Amino acid sequence: MISVNNLSLCVGAFHLKDLNLTINDREYFVILGPTGAGKTVLLECLAGLHRIRKGEIWIDGEEVTLVPPERRRIGYVPQDYALFPFLNVKENITFGLRKKNSEKNEAEKKASDLAHLLGIYHLMDRNVRTLSGGEKQRVALARALATSPKMLLLDEPMGSLDVRTAKYLRLELKRIHEELEITTVHVTHNLLEAEEMAGRMAILNMGRLEQVGTPEEIFFYPQSQVVSDFLGTPNILNCDECIPIGHGLVEAICGKMSIILPHRTGEIKKIALFPQDIYVSKSRPPGPDLNRFKGVVKEVVPFSSLMRLNIRVDDIDLLTELPKDIFEDMNIALGQEVYLILKLRSLKVY
Repeated sequence: MISVNNLSLCVGAFHLKDLNLTINDREYFVILGPTGAGKTVLLECLAGLHRIRKGEIWIDGEEVTLVPPERRRIGYVPQDYALFPFLNVKENITFGLRKKNSEKNEAEKKASDLAHLLGIYHLMDRNVRTLSGGEKQRVALARALATSPKMLLLDEPMGSLDVRTAKYLRLELKRIHEELEITTVHVTHNLLEAEEMAGRMAILNMGRLEQVGTPEEIFFYPQSQVVSDFLGTPNILNCDECIPIGHGLVEAICGKMSIILPHRTGEIKKIALFPQDIYVSKSRPPGPDLNRFKGVVKEVVPFSSLMRLNIRVDDIDLLTELPKDIFEDMNIALGQEVYLILKLRSLKVY
């Protein structure tokens, strides 16, 4: 278990302010926040890379605030992977074991086992400079795991990968975590990545901890406007009734709105929908009336390169977004009736 108590630190432009956090044994914990929030600084504090003058860090009941990195039994994968370019894959993986004076046969067996686990055994003799981003990530992960650490620290592990490779490696990381049962702390700014990976997660903003909870708790019950804004200000609808209609579909009654969506088990208590996932039209769209509604524009607010529209549908206000040029072409005015379509695949349920 990891405990961070009243931690404050300033590293250049990055700050941590009176931060308190507990990460459970064997948990996959994600630290999520915008660029500059202090996520990497916090990870580096756990790794022992900063001298801490205010606050404490405890691991498994032992205070390690001033303990050097090599005595913390931590596996650390930085953003750029930091592989040694003059060593091949096998030599990179066994580097930490050799520093610990492990027997050569033992080190090579450990490297072989990890290479098989991560699907990189066929790369063992390759120079790391010839590897793809995904291959480098797995080599860095194998090197971090080789010394049997108590916890694994991952700093933006998917940051430089294409969408397809990142998706595959998220699945791989979850499999490895379940197999090795190692406490893992994963830093990212990507909400989808955090939702897929986290058992629990923390929202960090400007060095302060805004909220800690499961992905569902944070998404459906944001505790501050900062959290809601970071998530994308989702519309959260309370469901009064959930009626199965067959073929894996249900009708969710939210106030006077009736929403059809795929759902097989359990009662739906809340539905969430991002503003950008609501289609807005001045004229009635063609096609069936599935999840289509008529509303009145109550408010128009500029937001970055977008226009945010607050639209009243019966007894519910929905926040929608349009690019400014499209909004101007549509010539939408306050008090005007518009038509909405809720994108079925984008609906989230609690």
